[in-house]
Amino acid sequence: MLNRRTFCLGLGSAMLAAPTAALALNEASASKLIDSLITDINKAIGSGKSEAALFRDFEKIFKRYSDTSYIAAYAMGADGRRATSAQKKAFSKAFQGYMSRKYGSRFREFIGGRLEVTGVKKVKKWYEVSTVAYLQGQSPFEVTFQVSDRSGKDLFFNMYIEGVNLLLTERTEIGAMLDRRGGDIDAMIADLKKTS
Repeated sequence: MLNRRTFCLGLGSAMLAAPTAALALNEASASKLIDSLITDINKAIGSGKSEAALFRDFEKIFKRYSDTSYIAAYAMGADGRRATSAQKKAFSKAFQGYMSRKYGSRFREFIGGRLEVTGVKKVKKWYEVSTVAYLQGQSPFEVTFQVSDRSGKDLFFNMYIEGVNLLLTERTEIGAMLDRRGGDIDAMIADLKKTS
């Protein structure tokens, strides 16, 4: 059953980073990024493609619209300091696929729903883009995206929905996977490749 937490995390997995002009990030470009993300997600879920094809589409959307390096590094947390460069690269790639598989299968439940941008505000060095999600059979609820240009592009790096924080949720999940493997990063990466 689709719920708000699933929607938050699912949408987060499909996220954002469409390149913008060489201008600095501003309210208009942050809002435009989220509008583009929403358009691409709606196009994917309305395509009628198979689940496997949707996973591939969502992985592309995640790569295009999100600061994947930052999200993956945050998810790995302190364990990233002891990881080799090769492990970090392998984790980042596996994490991308994991996010797409983990939540991609839920996107079909979003058909008929919509997100609308309701406001943008600057917070420190990034922008928060507020949206309202309308899903069939549920009361509207707010989803807030955090957008930054720290990587040189306008990218989504976090999302909140009714107190659920994508970055913290994924850090907890990855930490639990590492704990189950006794801190073995390679074993966690292998597990991540199979986990949905």
